Amino acid sequence: MIQYGMRVHDICGRGTVTEVLDQVERLGVHYIQLAMGKSFSDIDSTAGHYSDGQACYVAEALRERGLHVSVLGCYINPAHPDESARQREVQRFIEHLKYAKLLGADLVGTETGRYSPDMRVTEETYTEECYQRVLGSFREIRDAAEKLGVRVGIEGVYNHTLCSPERIDRFLRDIASPNFDIILDSVNIITPETKGKPAEQDAIIRRCFELYGDRIAVLHLKDGDFTAERGQLFRHPGEGVFHYGELMRQLRRNKPYIVGLLENSSPERFREDCAYLDREYENAAENVR
Repeated sequence: MIQYGMRVHDICGRGTVTEVLDQVERLGVHYIQLAMGKSFSDIDSTAGHYSDGQACYVAEALRERGLHVSVLGCYINPAHPDESARQREVQRFIEHLKYAKLLGADLVGTETGRYSPDMRVTEETYTEECYQRVLGSFREIRDAAEKLGVRVGIEGVYNHTLCSPERIDRFLRDIASPNFDIILDSVNIITPETKGKPAEQDAIIRRCFELYGDRIAVLHLKDGDFTAERGQLFRHPGEGVFHYGELMRQLRRNKPYIVGLLENSSPERFREDCAYLDREYENAAENVR
């Protein structure tokens, strides 16, 4: 089975810690992805404002409502071409590692960015220079994560620096740390060229599990489509182009009880989206060998 959760900022808009977490509790969600800057109006989680007291205040509010932070979101651009901006991104992430320890978060999550100051898609993103820039950013983060005893979750995206299963595998070998695990977003790692080609999508997902299945810690679940310009559109599960077969077979075989965080869902659609995914999971049973 999959243990479902949601991103807090998909459940409600910004508000005080109490207001926001009360709404999460009412929905009956236990596992969450929390991006404090997107959700809390009375907490300043920007770099330089960390305190143990602030972190403990949020931690107590979570505990009172029985909420578990599967991913503490701190999505940075570790490939930023401006060195001072890149350093600010790294320091912001390191500060979130301190929060994670007190919040009891499983990991602090981020994507791997693009070689662009505004996250535009650029060809430079796929170069060795950009890869080394990202690796350098995460080596700084690795040192802090290992000292604090906190895990980092890396999410690959087809048009970001870590754009394929092979590049993610290389990164895990280069970073060489047990403190780094993977947030698998299957819709983000398939490419526009696989639209309408289930076998090719399955091959990409299978490759993820072959190369680093033991490092997949949590899922992002959604559906999607692609534009003619290779852009990405998000859809509810079952309403896009993603073929769930191989993902569900791998989960049944290798990742029972994994947490799956729905993205771009809503309180109104959450149960329906989970029900669709459960059917896909059950349909995969007969194909598991």
